[in-house]
Amino acid sequence: MVIAPDKFKGSLDADGVAGAIAAGIASVLPDAELLLRPIADGGDGTVAAAVRAGHRPQVVATTGPDGAPVQATIAVDGATAVVELATAAGLAQAPPAPLTATTYGVGRLLVAAVDAGARRIVLGIGGSASTDGGAGMLQALGVRLLDDTGAELPHGGAALARLDRVDVGGLDARFAGVELVVASDVDNPLTGPHGAAHVFAPQKGADPDQVRQLDAALVRYAAVLRRDLGVDVAGRPGAGGAGGTAAGAMAVLGASVVSGADLVCELVGLADALAGASLAVTGEGALDAQTLHGKGPAGVAARARDAGVPCLGLAGVLRLDPAQLASAGFTAAHALAEVEPDVAVCLAEPARLLTRLAARTVPALL
Repeated sequence: MVIAPDKFKGSLDADGVAGAIAAGIASVLPDAELLLRPIADGGDGTVAAAVRAGHRPQVVATTGPDGAPVQATIAVDGATAVVELATAAGLAQAPPAPLTATTYGVGRLLVAAVDAGARRIVLGIGGSASTDGGAGMLQALGVRLLDDTGAELPHGGAALARLDRVDVGGLDARFAGVELVVASDVDNPLTGPHGAAHVFAPQKGADPDQVRQLDAALVRYAAVLRRDLGVDVAGRPGAGGAGGTAAGAMAVLGASVVSGADLVCELVGLADALAGASLAVTGEGALDAQTLHGKGPAGVAARARDAGVPCLGLAGVLRLDPAQLASAGFTAAHALAEVEPDVAVCLAEPARLLTRLAARTVPALL
């Protein structure tokens, strides 16, 4: 059996979810061969998934979204490195500061990856605290973002309203030979009503006036990038990911944007793991409409269906009807409420309840 869940956000990481499910199965099927392949969607847990798949962890000294020193881990395997934006510009790392939060520390992680010999870097961009268009990241790589006096802009998305010129002459030359792949689970453009500021900045503490200020700054940023570099990223699908970090990576580093869930499934070797399996078990905190739009469990279910393997979904909350589940590739799905109706208990003790739920539901599918 293959156990390939994502995290239960806010209560249990993907490794913990996989371990709890495995414990439940082992309690009723002690001879079962269990292969654990926890996944992610490009956000929290992407590096952990890479390490689980055999990449070497490397601790890097960098800075957080407020500029304070932090320690982050990247994953390296030969010429490939996996970097997680949230470890250097994540929502959990500092109090909300929507106008000044920066991705500078992310750029330092990219430099560390190149220092380690990477020629291909996977950048997972979920969970960001910033709306700076990746400007800080680019500054860490040697790009100069200048105002009309020739002075370097300070960090943060609001400062981009004063951007007059982008100078890439100082860009670390090694990045010319690096393939950068941005792993994301959103397809939002950089600007406008569906862009980075309007859709995501409120989640990062921005009030309506700050949202408008940030969107205007990103409009300015996109216009200067287009004029100085000849690259138009404003309306590109996915450019708004991580407060526009994807846009900066596209414009200056030639990055491609791919489904984070699909990339992580490939990274952990899910297709090979499913070959000959009797069952796949996946899940996340909520199996809902968002699951069907590029989330990891839907990717697992689709791959299981292609491999002719039944797929069980386990979740904290289940909001998909049987037809939606079947269409996505799930054979069955269950929620923690089946073993504990108290939501507070489900949030406090997800591992214990997942173990009970797995023990109850897995044998029926074998």
